Amino acid sequence: MFDKEDIIPLGEDVFRLIRELIKDYCGLYFDDGSRYLIERRLSRRVRNHHLDTFRDYYRFMLYNRNSEEELTAIIDILTVNETYFFREQNQLKAFSEEILDELKEKNKSRKKVKIWSAGCSTGEEPYTIAMLIKERGNFEGWDIEIHGSDINQRVLQTARKGVYRKISFRTMDAYIKKKYFNQENGNYRIHDSLKENVTFSYLNLLDPFKMKFLGTMDVILCRNVLIYFDNESRKKVIENMYQRLTNGGYLLLGHAESLMNVSTAFDLKHFKNDMVYQKPIKNNMDVKK
Repeated sequence: MFDKEDIIPLGEDVFRLIRELIKDYCGLYFDDGSRYLIERRLSRRVRNHHLDTFRDYYRFMLYNRNSEEELTAIIDILTVNETYFFREQNQLKAFSEEILDELKEKNKSRKKVKIWSAGCSTGEEPYTIAMLIKERGNFEGWDIEIHGSDINQRVLQTARKGVYRKISFRTMDAYIKKKYFNQENGNYRIHDSLKENVTFSYLNLLDPFKMKFLGTMDVILCRNVLIYFDNESRKKVIENMYQRLTNGGYLLLGHAESLMNVSTAFDLKHFKNDMVYQKPIKNNMDVKK
C-alpha cells in the first residue's frame, strides 16, 4: 500500500503521453479514468529510478537503452490477470465436442494439432484445452502442441510452475480436479502428463515478426483480450492472427467480444453449442480492415 506522500502527481498531459507510449508498444489502452491507477501503480517505478516527476519518467522510457525492459516491467504492474479453469463452458463444449472432431478428420494424415492460447495469463486456459483433449481419448499417438503466450512475465512464471489456488477451480468437476492435480501445501499442482503438451512464452500480440515463429495454428483462443485494446490495435492483432491460422482454422473470442468494425475476413460458424469465427477454407486474401 502507498502513503499519500509516496504518490507522485501525474498531470493529464503526461498521462496521455505515457498512455500512447504503452499503446504503441503493446496495444493496451487506458482510458481517461485510468489516470489515477497509473499514477498510483507507477509512482514506485519513478522513485526506483531516482526520478522526481512522471515527465522525467516518460523521457526515461523514450531514450534510455533499457526502455523496452522498463515497458515490460510496467505491463506486469498494470495488467490484471483474473482467470480460472473451464471458463465459458459453452464455447469449450463446442471445442471439445465439435471442433476437435473436425480437426481429427482434417489432420488425420499428419496426426498433428496446434492450438494457441493468446493472452493465456496464469495458464488455466491452455491447461484446460490439454485436459479436454485428454478426456476425448481418441488422440493417442497424435502430436498435440498447445502454446500459451502473454505479455506479462510474472503470470507466465505461474503458468510454467502449474501450481494453483482453490479460486482457479470454481467451475471444475471434482473428478477432473482429482485426475489431473495433486494437492500440495493447500494448493494444487498440475500433472506432468499435461504439462508435456503445453509450452509458454512471452509475446507481444502487435509484433507480427515474432508471431511468425509460432508457425500456423489450427485454433487460436484470444478470449477476453481484445477488450483491453483500442480499435486500431484490435485490427492489427486480428490481422496477425488471421495470418497464423490454417485455412479453415478457428478463432475463439470471449463472449463479450466480436469482430464487428474490426475485420470482415472471417466467417461466423454456428455450432450446436456456440458460435465461433472461422478463417474461410478457400481464401488466402489479406485481412480486410
